[in-house]
Amino acid sequence: MAASSSVKDTTKRLTSGSPMSLILGFSLPLLVGMLFQQFYSLVDTIIVGKFLGVNALAAVGSTGSVNFLINGFCMGVCTGFAIPVAQRFGAEDEEGLRRYVGNSIWLSAVFAAVMTVIVSVFCREILILMQTPADIIDDAYAYIFIIFVGIPVTYLYNLTSGIIRSLGDSKTPVYFLLMASALNIVLDILFITQFDSGVAGAAYATVISQLVSGIACLIFMAKKFPILHLERDDLKPRKQCMMTLCSMGVPMGLQYSITAIGSVILQAAVNGLGSAAVASMTAASRLSMFVVCPYDALGSTMATYGGQNVGARKLPRIKAGLKSATILGGLYSIFALLLLLAAGNLLLQLFLSADETAIMADARMFLIVQAIFYFPLALVNIVRFLIQGIGFPFLAILAGVMEMIARTLSAIFLVPAFGFLGSAFASPIAWIMADAFLIPAFFYVYKKLSRQSVVSLRDKAIEWDTKTSFRSF
Repeated sequence: MAASSSVKDTTKRLTSGSPMSLILGFSLPLLVGMLFQQFYSLVDTIIVGKFLGVNALAAVGSTGSVNFLINGFCMGVCTGFAIPVAQRFGAEDEEGLRRYVGNSIWLSAVFAAVMTVIVSVFCREILILMQTPADIIDDAYAYIFIIFVGIPVTYLYNLTSGIIRSLGDSKTPVYFLLMASALNIVLDILFITQFDSGVAGAAYATVISQLVSGIACLIFMAKKFPILHLERDDLKPRKQCMMTLCSMGVPMGLQYSITAIGSVILQAAVNGLGSAAVASMTAASRLSMFVVCPYDALGSTMATYGGQNVGARKLPRIKAGLKSATILGGLYSIFALLLLLAAGNLLLQLFLSADETAIMADARMFLIVQAIFYFPLALVNIVRFLIQGIGFPFLAILAGVMEMIARTLSAIFLVPAFGFLGSAFASPIAWIMADAFLIPAFFYVYKKLSRQSVVSLRDKAIEWDTKTSFRSF
């Protein structure tokens, strides 16, 4: 079914035109949005560090890996749910698109409810298992428990924004994040400095702000995308739709979580080095997460780009898109390294006081070691999301397993042997191991898709030849 003319102004197809310009144009709004998403975390960290002290900063930071483990699964699932929507959009199948959207709503509601109950109940046990230092565990619990209660909000925002992006609109979610980021800053200051709510106030600010952006995305979808006006039949649970959605969403969620398991193990090893080491890692990691947002934007772009083009059966554009994204990722890697070499100390002072010299020195060392290996990280995001977008999400799980193994081995061997320096090399080793799997995997799946395309075209030609021969007869 052809796309209706009423939606052409709000949707965008990535199936024609220059891959470089399309990827750059689509990823820039995503980048802005991700920067402001990270801005949530940065503002939390800055205000907590400056107003509540190093121990409070370490408490929030000690939850970072388990936060990524749980909320990363939520984000991965929602990203995966959006891939069949992008594929149906690329194939111009509006009816199938709406059915996938309707069934993704049901699945998201179930996933959110189950996850919220489980992780909230076992929240403190998780922190104890991670060897969270006794002097910060109460603050860590106060922060992460509220974040976990907000899991349904995480699903709301990530599902709605993912669907909007799957239709080619990467700008609109950014506008709502801008609004939510401003609200986050106000609420952070209000809860922490006026209501004296401690680290819990930072968590409240994050959840409320994300709720606002999620509701805004939902209202926008209802008003601006006629293609998404669901009827009762579209909301009917369908086994095949749910199986397809789960085959995309669950592997992507597991990929995030499996990767995060290694981070949790590594975090536990760093926790054993004391709260000062945790504070150093927290400051460096938060700054690094902000700097590497372009890689996340490129990854999300390649998922949509791959999904639309495989739906339209334009395979050569997939390889051309990979080349363009790799060039962009390489150029930014050079810029990011130079930026952190020149201004790393200054940027770290957003989180830490300059007189914390030992913590500052460790944080800078951690930051620079990772920055040297940013290009392998760029490839991890670009290739992994592209493979997921074209329909092979289980391979991304295996890449996540490679990262988990690398971080686990680093926690077992490097951290005890080299201390904090060992923790700095854990992620670079993980990125390189993931690339060693992902790059050959991409060429394998591309070759497989090419063969399937040839067979499909041959079958169509035989079918057409049979029909024309019959008519002639």
